[in-house]
Amino acid sequence: MSFNIALSGLNASQKHLDVTANNIANVNTTGFKESRAEFADVYSSSVFANAKTQVGNGVQTSAVTQQFHQGSLTTTNNALDLAIKGEGFFVTSGDLTTQDRAYTRAGAFQVNDQGYVTTAQGSYLQVYQVNSDGTPKAVSLDSTTELRIPDVAGKPTQTSKVTESLNLPADGKAMNPASFDPTDSNTYTQSTSVVIYDSLGKSHTVSQYFIKDSTAAAVNPNTWRLITYMDDQPVNLAGGTGTPAGAVLTFDTQGALTSQVPDPIVTEQLGVGGAGIINNGADGTQTFQIDFGTVTQYASAFEVNSLSQDGSTVGQLTKVNIGTNGLVKATYSNGTTIDLGMVAIAKFSNPQGLTQIGDTSWKASLDSGEAVPSQAGIGTVGTVRSSSLESSNTNLSAQLVELIAAQRNYQANSRALEVNSTLQQTILQIR
Repeated sequence: MSFNIALSGLNASQKHLDVTANNIANVNTTGFKESRAEFADVYSSSVFANAKTQVGNGVQTSAVTQQFHQGSLTTTNNALDLAIKGEGFFVTSGDLTTQDRAYTRAGAFQVNDQGYVTTAQGSYLQVYQVNSDGTPKAVSLDSTTELRIPDVAGKPTQTSKVTESLNLPADGKAMNPASFDPTDSNTYTQSTSVVIYDSLGKSHTVSQYFIKDSTAAAVNPNTWRLITYMDDQPVNLAGGTGTPAGAVLTFDTQGALTSQVPDPIVTEQLGVGGAGIINNGADGTQTFQIDFGTVTQYASAFEVNSLSQDGSTVGQLTKVNIGTNGLVKATYSNGTTIDLGMVAIAKFSNPQGLTQIGDTSWKASLDSGEAVPSQAGIGTVGTVRSSSLESSNTNLSAQLVELIAAQRNYQANSRALEVNSTLQQTILQIR
């Protein structure tokens, strides 16, 4: 019996060494959780056995449990490096068609050749679909989808309105609009410009020239003319006056805009039959409205307080931001920001019951219970930290001590086995 007991001790010591060595080997593995070998004594008896003299039958490995305490977070320069500060797990899938989910704490994600965010092993990061206000449509693992980051954002939108607020100087030089020449700054009082877009997303520069009208001084000295050009070509304003047809802006003695003619201020068609500027195959019927917000005439410098337009071209990806709640936002060169999804987080009632599948990933089991979907920042699942990675939670110093202890135990059990073998040889030599 002592021989078997010593053998069980050797097996247990070997298991202890194996677990400790594995912890040490993964001290630099992102998202790794250290394991602990747990042992129990072996004891058997019968109804008629004398409990006072019964000897145990050795030791056995009862479990190798993983310790899911938080590892330290390290900062990186990659926005797709994610870490969870809390108890949650990232949700991944092996391919685009499966509903089989795996769970990981290793957040070193990257973008594959199709724009999907994956682990280094090719598993797809799962996200909740979101509403227009950034809230999840459903917090359910059955409704998650793969996170994909498009390189471009949407189709072009042609400009239909230019909105602006500005101040025209009350002491600006008055001149005759009939002498206007866009190439001669001495023929207009002030100017500004804005970029607009046609239906194909091509950009066009709209220049606005403001002339304090000397010919209207007898009627109202606070009268201005607005003349519009696009790509250095004149654009008539529908219902305007003059050549090219422009708008008349009139201010009162307090510097407030009292009238604009025409009202509203809308351009002629920009293509064939109108200004003839758009000839690249885009929508030639395009017009745009000039909408004045706050326009004043004060005795101060010419100042454009705001100038915007509602069109856009095709945008190229410039930045990806991931908030602490897991909301993924992509920003594009055309100023568009799109909510791509919210990183799905799962938690378990018993994480130590998870089944290891390698690559620092786990799957749910009967012992762990079903995965409970959650949203980052709610409850104990924790928050998502972008540009961060969770280091292994292995304490190297403690593991080296465990290694020494396992070695001592192995040596002691080896000695017990050696003594038992020596005794058996002695008995066999008795004659």
